[in-house]
Amino acid sequence: RDMRAPPGQARMRTRQSSWGLGVLAWLWGAAAAATLQEEAMHVFSHVFFCQRDSPFFSLAQSLDDDQLFWFDFPNSSWRSRLPDFSSELPSRVPLANVSAQRELCQKLLLSLSNVANHPQVQMAEAKGIPQVSIFTRYPLEMGKPNTLICSVTNLFPPSADITWQWNGEPLTRGVASTQVYPIQWLNFELFSYLEVTPQEGDVYSCIVKTPGDAYSGMAYWVPNNPVPSDFLETVAAGAAIAVGILLMIVGIVLIAKSRVARSAE
Repeated sequence: RDMRAPPGQARMRTRQSSWGLGVLAWLWGAAAAATLQEEAMHVFSHVFFCQRDSPFFSLAQSLDDDQLFWFDFPNSSWRSRLPDFSSELPSRVPLANVSAQRELCQKLLLSLSNVANHPQVQMAEAKGIPQVSIFTRYPLEMGKPNTLICSVTNLFPPSADITWQWNGEPLTRGVASTQVYPIQWLNFELFSYLEVTPQEGDVYSCIVKTPGDAYSGMAYWVPNNPVPSDFLETVAAGAAIAVGILLMIVGIVLIAKSRVARSAE
């Protein structure tokens, strides 16, 4: 649903997408694809897909590139990406409608698989090479707790396993990952988080493996050019002094104007 239409006007837009080799069946397009001339202010998308690799089913609602809600199929319930949105969960798509979408998606996937497996049919496979990057949640300070964020984009089909390593050793503690969720242009994104306390000589790596691929995407991160804590304290103190001076100047100006007004009376 295109949210950029002016009040009183509704616009719908659709996009053409490539079908993977029986890998992905789209039930709802990411309602965000299009050829309208003006730029969209915001785009709300509702995406349902099913595939032969995990996750086998997925349903998510997003605003632009930010996920708002996703459906937890094992528990048959809606979840909000942020706690602030939990009050909106009762207004999501009813469970009966989700079940109907799931059944239809399975039928579409089976039909596509039967066509793709026919010896005389050649169906192109849409596939993306995952782009992997690592960054910190907070400014880097040696010896201070922080969070490494591994971002995986250009993920198509939307299926991948993420693992972490520290100096070549696998890590499992302090790891949390998001659901695969859609972003604009029928792309998919995935995040993984690792709680760390950076030290000199650390080498962290985020490894992304997609089904059916013999290779893995990988990104490395090492503590580099950390921001000294005393520098951060100096910056914070300088900012506080600057704000104090600004308020003092504003106060002097207001007092001067008040005295001028009184003398004029």
